[in-house]
Amino acid sequence: MTTSAAHELIEAYWRHAQARDWAAFGALLADDVLYEVPQTRERVRGTANVVEFNRTYPGDWRAEPRRIVGEGEHGASWVDFHVDGTLATGVTFFELRDGRIARITDWWPEAYEPPARMTDKIERY
Repeated sequence: MTTSAAHELIEAYWRHAQARDWAAFGALLADDVLYEVPQTRERVRGTANVVEFNRTYPGDWRAEPRRIVGEGEHGASWVDFHVDGTLATGVTFFELRDGRIARITDWWPEAYEPPARMTDKIERY
């Protein structure tokens, strides 16, 4: 992928998440996508499960990318994540394959316990 294509793919990821357009969001992901949050030790595998993870995130949230970089098969974003009036700043690393997102690793400034969820699609590690 070119620098522009990598940037556009990551920008579309955040745009579709923010719009809650889960069909378009899922179309950006590889079938075997892997999503991880090292601080909470959460791991989610597969397109449908990553979509559900995001769709069911509790609270009134919005994600505002501050910076997106990408080149070839790698990219990253710096995001302000607002949840119920609280701001968290995170960095997300992306691995890209064949024009889709193959791996997502979200890094948040502090370790925390994940919120209660109404899904069994999340592994703790």
